[in-house]
Amino acid sequence: MRVLTGKAAEKRVRELAGRASRLDAVEPRVRGIVADVRRNRDRALLKYARKWDGLSAGQPVRVAQLEIRAAWKAASADLRSALERAAVNIRRFCEWQKPAEWMRKNGGISLGQLVRPLESVGCYVPGGRYPLPSTLLMTVIPAQVAGVREIRVVSPNPRPETLAAGALLGVTEFYRVGGAHAIAALAYGTESISRVDKIVGPGNLYVTVAKKLVAFDCSIDFLAGPTEVVIVADAGEATFIAADLVAQAEHDPETLAVFITSSRGLAEKVVACAKQAAQDNPIARQSLAANGVALVAASHAQALEWANRVAPEHITVARGDVAAICSAGSVFVGEYSPQAVGDYASGPNHVLPTAGTARCRGGLSVLDFLKLITVQELSPAALRRIAPVVTSLAEAEGLEAHAESVRVRCTHA
Repeated sequence: MRVLTGKAAEKRVRELAGRASRLDAVEPRVRGIVADVRRNRDRALLKYARKWDGLSAGQPVRVAQLEIRAAWKAASADLRSALERAAVNIRRFCEWQKPAEWMRKNGGISLGQLVRPLESVGCYVPGGRYPLPSTLLMTVIPAQVAGVREIRVVSPNPRPETLAAGALLGVTEFYRVGGAHAIAALAYGTESISRVDKIVGPGNLYVTVAKKLVAFDCSIDFLAGPTEVVIVADAGEATFIAADLVAQAEHDPETLAVFITSSRGLAEKVVACAKQAAQDNPIARQSLAANGVALVAASHAQALEWANRVAPEHITVARGDVAAICSAGSVFVGEYSPQAVGDYASGPNHVLPTAGTARCRGGLSVLDFLKLITVQELSPAALRRIAPVVTSLAEAEGLEAHAESVRVRCTHA
């Protein structure tokens, strides 16, 4: 991790603002996998699962309910308690997020919206370097709150901790597959896995590319990864700032870790603390060496402007700066709001946009599992009042039948 100032810092901000997911390198290979599963269904899915997911010959791809329940019983009391408490917080936040149905009447025109869940979703839970039961909570709970009827979880070689989280939430469809082949199975269906309306959840580069390739045939949340952390501060405890940088850096060697400040002295302290904290964490150490940087801005206003240009997945700012943040996946406020709390238990979702996608959307939420369907009803008098507007616009567009569909009613009203 290094300190950059002046033109070097500005150049790095431009680079970060223009970053994109590095998908091109693996796209040809992923395209072949997706096409194979789409064409050959289970035959291809099982081939890849045995090659990459640890699925043994004859082992069913679907995890039995007995195995899921056994994982819950075998989990430690501490893990069960942590999962339960986190689930309560996540579920409550999703309930707060869920939009309401409404109808409003104005001059004989009734307008409103219906809120309807998707019929089926696929939740991708990574299972590589670490078990991620928290991701199962973050993807399944908002789907449940939305009222999704069919929830399918896929995870390569799922660990007992992840299965235990599935047991807690009552997951009935859990498949021990991952990677691009799992995404293809969810998007197009196989003999073992029925297709879904939408796929959500983070994953590695192969998963991300597969989501991109199926996105016109099956809805997805967004393309995500690797992890990103930005912290903006001109004062504060350097060890706290460094701890957040290192915590996110241990996710992946490709993690982007950025500290932005107008204080050169604080930047140097944070870099020193981060290097010290990452000494015994090889992944974090590698990540900070490759992608860690402290950027020294000319002013606090410039620091915030840089942060919005970067549009990071996670950002930490002071309370007084929250109003200035317009592009970020999730905002953490003040010194005692570590980003790890959001990763696990506070309630907001940890499936967040990366690679600048936060410029156009926030993180996964209950809204991703819902459809807002508009409703309108007009009285005869209301139709007559609005008819001139409709017919004039229809005629301007050359759509005479549109205009006539209004006139014919007005003559009978």
